[in-house]
Amino acid sequence: MALLIIPMTCFGSTLATSQPCQTPDDFVAATSPGHIMIGGLFAIHEKMLSSEDYPRRPEIQKCVGFEISIFLQALAMIHSIEMINNSPLLSGVTLGYEIYDTCTEATVAMAATLRFLSKLSCSRETMEFKCDHSSYMPRVKAVIGAGYSEITMAVSRMLNLQLMPQVSYESTAEILSDKIRFPSFLRTVPSDFYQTKAMAHLIQKSGWNWIGIIATDDDYGRLALNTFAVQITANNVCIAFKEVLPAFLSDNTIEIRINETLEKIIAEAQLLDVLKNVTFTEEGNSFHFDAHGDMNTGYDIVLWKEINGHMTITKMAQYDLKNDVFIITDQETKNEFRNLKQIQSKCSKECSPGQMKKTTRSQHICCYECVNCPENHYSNQTDMDHCLLCNNETHWAPVRSTRCFEKEVEYLNWNDSLAILLLALSLLGILFVLAIGIIFTRNLNTPVVKSSGGLLVCYVILLCHFLNFASTGFFIGEPQDFTCKTRQTLFGVSFTLCISCILMKSLKILLAFSFDPKLQNFLKCLYKPILIIFTCTGIQVVICTIWLIFAAPAVEENISLPRVIILECEEGSVLAFGTMLGYIAILAFICFIFAFKGRKLPEHYNEAKFITFGMLIYFIAWITFIPVYATTFGKYLPAVEIIVILISNYGILCCTFFPKCYVILCKQETNTKSAFLKMIYSYSSHAASRLAISHVSLDSTNSSITMTDPSSGGRSAAWQEGKDLQAQAFAHICRENATCVSKILPRKRISSI
Repeated sequence: MALLIIPMTCFGSTLATSQPCQTPDDFVAATSPGHIMIGGLFAIHEKMLSSEDYPRRPEIQKCVGFEISIFLQALAMIHSIEMINNSPLLSGVTLGYEIYDTCTEATVAMAATLRFLSKLSCSRETMEFKCDHSSYMPRVKAVIGAGYSEITMAVSRMLNLQLMPQVSYESTAEILSDKIRFPSFLRTVPSDFYQTKAMAHLIQKSGWNWIGIIATDDDYGRLALNTFAVQITANNVCIAFKEVLPAFLSDNTIEIRINETLEKIIAEAQLLDVLKNVTFTEEGNSFHFDAHGDMNTGYDIVLWKEINGHMTITKMAQYDLKNDVFIITDQETKNEFRNLKQIQSKCSKECSPGQMKKTTRSQHICCYECVNCPENHYSNQTDMDHCLLCNNETHWAPVRSTRCFEKEVEYLNWNDSLAILLLALSLLGILFVLAIGIIFTRNLNTPVVKSSGGLLVCYVILLCHFLNFASTGFFIGEPQDFTCKTRQTLFGVSFTLCISCILMKSLKILLAFSFDPKLQNFLKCLYKPILIIFTCTGIQVVICTIWLIFAAPAVEENISLPRVIILECEEGSVLAFGTMLGYIAILAFICFIFAFKGRKLPEHYNEAKFITFGMLIYFIAWITFIPVYATTFGKYLPAVEIIVILISNYGILCCTFFPKCYVILCKQETNTKSAFLKMIYSYSSHAASRLAISHVSLDSTNSSITMTDPSSGGRSAAWQEGKDLQAQAFAHICRENATCVSKILPRKRISSI
């Protein structure tokens, strides 16, 4: 085992390499022999006498600035040791001490530490360095001190070599709790971690966020400053300034309690372990060292208050390290504690709920402006860094809101004034349908009813109008899956059936009054009433069925509006919806073409021109519907389609049935068989004359080259041809109505034109 012996340096005026080191009187504060020696380090003097030049010799300078309070602490240590020696606690064992004045200088303290570590029972005061110090017996078994953390850390690193217990009465630097670097260090005061934590807690409880920090320029001050800065920053407290003063200038008035753990010493070799496990009680409070070597004591919160020019110090509370709370003993101090909140120490006024902090260009986060929370955001506490976002699907919030409000669910309600108006119009339309049905039933055998296609066709058309008016009720009220699927299907099929019946009537009118043989033959082949109605309606049924199977309409919550949820029917497929409406438009256009060609038929029995007007109303309504429906948003979107359905339904109903009802009710003299035949005869004669004149003009043009003077025979031939055509038309009309044929023909009721 390697052994290195280094002699103690002599603190004299000359260097001695062979003579033992003699301690000067001004270096040793007090000493007393004993079986077990305890070292003491106290800064009895404030500082060392500094020289103008750099030191040229390794010598200890003179100390100046006597500190009476520290001197009393040294006397307290001596008194405690003498009390132990005079008690039966350590029978036959005497405690000795060597107390050194560190002069608030780490160099002097390290010189004293070297003496503590010198080998016991050695003629020369030397210190041995070995690979294993377990059997090494130093002169001193434990050290009390030092006071300043910077000096304590320097001493502790040397004492770690032999794991000599060191108990500090004042050193509070947080780094000393690190048992890896300072395994033999203990202290009777809390760590600065708790001190700075208590200060940060007090600042937060007082509502301050704009403070300044003054620290000493040593290990204790710098470490405490860093720890305190981290803790207050976590509490959103800003540091206005940091001022670092030279070390050892502050007036240290901390009250020291002398540790009595040495009374529990039972063996020299187990001193460190025993110290770590010591527990004692004072004034009902139990004290012990924790795993970091820190004592579980707290802090007294004192208030410095100037009254009549004199500074008074009042204890306000006690800080509990374990529970991180302030313990207040009486009501008066509690009031003083509350008064701290009245002290304004803020860079900016606090932001109220509904606002958030907006940091200004200043480097401090505590200097900010208060801005209102925007829409759909809120803040429910003061001085919030940012506003919280409401759930846009279910909630909303106005500007500067302190909470979120639940969105209202809206739809076209039955109580809505517009819905009531539309329902009233739908009910009025249903009443019109019923009234027309009654009128046509009571006038079943009149020419007007027969010319409308008969009672069965009228009933089918009226039923379609009834279903169209009834379908508007499915657009109102809270949307359900059933109503969403039913409303478009019911309207599409019933309206298609209505247009199909009108298309059949238009084709029949054109067939009855067409005098062109080729067109008449074509229309006869095309005219299949039942097949036309079933085919046209069946195609729409197929379209709606495919729509319901593959992309059925369903209820959807529209959350795009900021304050409400629109409950609406999502059509499922825009293509299917457009196909349904487009198919109806194609049928209506074909019906419009046929009706337009027959618009010049007999006045009182002519449905063609009224059908033309009805189809025009339908086209105008639905062409207007497309851009309005595409741009309308909200709960009134279904009302747009209801209005268009009502307009188109009223247009076709009025144009199809109201003129006939007018003739039936107001012009009964024209609603007779004789009046009907007379009008048909007049129309046929007029049409035949026009056709004859057209033929004469054509023949005259063809024979103008060879004939210079038309004879009366030619005019007679043309006139005879017109008469023949007139007779054919009249016979055709009469056969259709079955009312003017000869009595020798069998009588039968036919549904005429």
